[in-house]
Amino acid sequence: MNAETIQSLIEQGLPGARADVRGDDGVHFEATVVAEAFRGKLPLARHRLVYATLGERMGGEIHALALKTLTPEEAAAA
Repeated sequence: MNAETIQSLIEQGLPGARADVRGDDGVHFEATVVAEAFRGKLPLARHRLVYATLGERMGGEIHALALKTLTPEEAAAA
């Protein structure tokens, strides 16, 4: 698994999302995901949306994924 594949899966699974994924060892990754779909959702619900785009890869090919999830407005203010 690589960061580019994870980025593509997230962006395909969350229409309009922008993902920046990093990870050098092939199993541990960090991602910042900006999506309108996060509006009004608590962090756990946001993370579940991202995990759903990755399906069974989580815990398998992707051992760990640290997430930062933001709405477009939150990202603009950061």
